[in-house]
Amino acid sequence: MTDAPPPAGGAHGLRRRVPGLLRLSSLRLRLVAVFALVALTAAVSVSGIAYWLNRDAVLTRAQNSALNDFRDSLQRNAASLPVQPTCASLNNAANRIGGPDTYQVVLIDTTPDNSPCAATSNRDVFTLDDVPASLQRAVNTPHSKDDNRYHLHWERISLQGHPYLVAGARVNDGGPTGYMLKSLDAERKDLNSLAWSLGIATLLALIGAALLAQAAGSTVLRPVRRLGEAAQRLGEGHLDTRLKVSGTDELADLSRTFNSAAEALEQRVAELSAREAASRRFVADMSHELRTPLTAITAVTDVLEDEAEALDPMIAPAVRLVVNETRRLNELVETLMEVTRFDAGTAKLRVDEVDVADMIMACMDARAWLDSVELDAPRGLLATLDPRRLDVIMANLIGNALKHGGSPVRVSLRKEAAPPAGAHRAGTGAAEAPAGHGAGHEGTGRDRDGGPGDDAGGDTGAGDGEIVIEVSDHGPGIPEEVLPHVFDRFYKADASRARSEGSGLGLSIALENAHIHGGDITAANSPSGGAVFTLRLPVRPHEDDTADTADADGTSGRPSEGRSDGPGNGTPGGAR
Repeated sequence: MTDAPPPAGGAHGLRRRVPGLLRLSSLRLRLVAVFALVALTAAVSVSGIAYWLNRDAVLTRAQNSALNDFRDSLQRNAASLPVQPTCASLNNAANRIGGPDTYQVVLIDTTPDNSPCAATSNRDVFTLDDVPASLQRAVNTPHSKDDNRYHLHWERISLQGHPYLVAGARVNDGGPTGYMLKSLDAERKDLNSLAWSLGIATLLALIGAALLAQAAGSTVLRPVRRLGEAAQRLGEGHLDTRLKVSGTDELADLSRTFNSAAEALEQRVAELSAREAASRRFVADMSHELRTPLTAITAVTDVLEDEAEALDPMIAPAVRLVVNETRRLNELVETLMEVTRFDAGTAKLRVDEVDVADMIMACMDARAWLDSVELDAPRGLLATLDPRRLDVIMANLIGNALKHGGSPVRVSLRKEAAPPAGAHRAGTGAAEAPAGHGAGHEGTGRDRDGGPGDDAGGDTGAGDGEIVIEVSDHGPGIPEEVLPHVFDRFYKADASRARSEGSGLGLSIALENAHIHGGDITAANSPSGGAVFTLRLPVRPHEDDTADTADADGTSGRPSEGRSDGPGNGTPGGAR
């Protein structure tokens, strides 16, 4: 088994690969996003926890150090103060307790004349007004009502955008009340540095997770991409495509499953192809083998038909039945011969420059349809085509309209400009417009893979344009359920008609004859009622589809006058 090669290069291959690349990129993006989200969540959680733990540790350490120092200094310096000290004594004590390098202090007490005094170590930095009222109430509230003891209290505040620690305590046994203000700017800078460090670490973790996701995505998506390319090649018809299996993981199991499915599909397609080829050979051989006895039977039936008037009246109906059925059998064999030529790709055009209006009129005159059909075909519109094949097409389309549509049947002819370069019509009439006819209409159609005329639709004669022939009727129109199948082989809209005059191949032959010219047949319902079949043929067919000799069966290039030398000649198209 070989690994599946990449699709064909070039712009066309790139266009084919773009949807797959987009899907893989989307899957890769989702994988990276999941990895990044998980990494981001984990990193943010860890960084947040680390930040708050470090923040609490830094602030607690700075706070405890300042509070302990303030408590000890307050008790040490307050012990030397007399009861009801003077303001000067309080100022000296405040300067001894506080300092510019530590914290600022405010001492409050009652002077000997019973007036309050608030001494501060730096009035420009810290005054009693800066102390929150809640802290003042807490400091002046005894901790225990029985022994009138006071405790140290603190708060963190922000003054002019800067963080501070404010603490206060009242010296027990009638001592002064002291408040301190310590700046926490240094701690905030340390915490900001820590936050930046954690942020950078989170970003690095996120980048690392993205790189890991990319690596994991490449490992996971490479087999998926190969599987997609192999499936695309398998869909393009390369049934020998296999994947190289390595490992024992789920992707290896998927590759093995794909190989098993591809092998089974290849075997099944080979069996079906063999059966189809055998069926085609059987039809071709049967058709050829039937021509010889049919020739003899036809000669006998011609004699019987000539002598029918002289036969016993009881025998004459049987003779006429044998004659009619022999003719039908002969026409069916000719139709099958034509189908096998199309299937084998041996059908060629024997072209001639003809007046299209004259050809349509000759077709109608040979079948006595001139009185039943309205013809709107200007003379002088010349086209290079195969007269016999045009006769086959028109016989089937007009015959279908007369048999299954409603009067009046109208045939119109016009010439239109060539379609844009590269505009390639679909292989079936139903692909461009709804195709079909009323109940009982029969026809065939198939997607052709490279048969004669398959590529001719893109070249309509280098600017010569195309002829457009419309066959319309005023019948019940096309049932919606019939439209997708009108051009299917042997399709009959009325399934109860197990036996009818037609074989279900008429529109198939017409469509194939249009294709070999590089044209197409479409069908649709008219808004005013009835069905409209539209035949489009290039004024000049593709050179590869023409031949200077007769067809493989040796039939003439000119339509016969009433004789049945090819499908559609001598019988209505709907009966085929």
